[in-house]
Amino acid sequence: MNLKRKPKIGLILIGAKRFRPLGAGTERGAYEVRKTAEADSFVERFSEFSEVVFPGIVYEREEAEAAARSFYNDKVDCAVAIFLSWAEDFAWIRFLRELPELPLMLASVVRDSLSITDTNDEDQFVDFLSAGALVGFQVASGSFRRFNRPMSDICVGTLEQVAARVRVFATAAKARSILRASRVSLLASYNEAMWATYVDPYNVFMKIGPELHFLSVMELVNEIASIDDRIVDGIIANLKSKYRVMPNVDPVKFHASVKATYAMERIAKRAGTDLLVLNDIDTVLFENVGLRPGFTPTDPAETMVTVPEGDIGGGLATYILQILSGETANFIEPFYIDHARGLFVGGHAGPNNYHGRPENTIIARDERFAKSPWKHAGAPFAWYVFPEGEKTMLHMSEKDGRMQMVACVVDCLPTRHYLASYSHAEFRHRKYSPEELFSKICANGVTQHHAITPGNHLDELEALAMMCGFLFVRVD
Repeated sequence: MNLKRKPKIGLILIGAKRFRPLGAGTERGAYEVRKTAEADSFVERFSEFSEVVFPGIVYEREEAEAAARSFYNDKVDCAVAIFLSWAEDFAWIRFLRELPELPLMLASVVRDSLSITDTNDEDQFVDFLSAGALVGFQVASGSFRRFNRPMSDICVGTLEQVAARVRVFATAAKARSILRASRVSLLASYNEAMWATYVDPYNVFMKIGPELHFLSVMELVNEIASIDDRIVDGIIANLKSKYRVMPNVDPVKFHASVKATYAMERIAKRAGTDLLVLNDIDTVLFENVGLRPGFTPTDPAETMVTVPEGDIGGGLATYILQILSGETANFIEPFYIDHARGLFVGGHAGPNNYHGRPENTIIARDERFAKSPWKHAGAPFAWYVFPEGEKTMLHMSEKDGRMQMVACVVDCLPTRHYLASYSHAEFRHRKYSPEELFSKICANGVTQHHAITPGNHLDELEALAMMCGFLFVRVD
């Protein structure tokens, strides 16, 4: 799955059939000439952040119907509709009727400046008609609401302001499209220690899109047995070349952990997996494999997201943030509040993408399980400190039969490695104390799992929640 592709937008620009020939021979040309130049500027601007499907300016009913069909056939993520002036609405209402169910934004672009001083001049009169996008927008809004299409939004602004809104809307729509084409694999079960993380997979499929596939521990055991040790040795050599290895790491257990990780990735890929949810505290896994795989992804270019503790909601949060940001997303559990320093500490044991910043990764023993009875007790993992900077923090779980998102932006602070067995970091909200922040988060009824990724993606998350019918809470 290409998570970093550009969003694909279907752009429908509606012009006035009766204005089309007006202004021929004037200084700025006929209405149609002026609108073609305007359309070109819209396509050029939107193409800076998206792939634009533009069938040409729509004047006729048949053109509107053809545009709706082309958007479906070209599999656009969303459609953006703009009236270029006042226009007859017969084309618009057919477009609304014929367009398949997909996110739709109705926008109106306001000119940065105008120079209409005397409409007795034909050139200025045509410019007056041409500038009347507000009239068309108002007309369009009536049918827009009467059709009451789901996944719709509306905006007015200059081209730069509209482009900013369209970018957010299209990015969210791209995430929706990717989710609908994705597959989640669960290895091997939900986590019975935390029932609050359970979600209805049928509901996930209907509302979000991914189908759920189940992988078994025995599949993993058989795959481990089939792996050529030379492949494992090559992965270990690559890891050693990039990351510091603690002196107490057992090389046999290092080999076992990498081998199990690589085998797990192989069975997941064979199942077409985009998000792998591993129940890494399952005793069946420990009894048969002797460890929890600690080095996924073994290949930095791998786009499959892997999360621990059998939490599909937490996994979806991580996967969604990776789609929206185009960067590494990580799975965390806020551990405790350091009241004196005004921060909280969060992280997680088990699999976490550690390739975001190589200097922040150490290959270390899993001290938490070093004294356990399992065969490879203390097998090493990629001990990662999350890089400092602004992070979107997202929680997802099921509430009252609906998925909910609770999101905020926090600063990840420079942190040293000090929580053995856990990838981790220290965090601080810019406005709220940790006590205030978690009072607001937990008032919504959440679990302990969140995802983080660089940057502020709250607007995109809110747009995606609207498209998917999620509850959405922004803590800012």
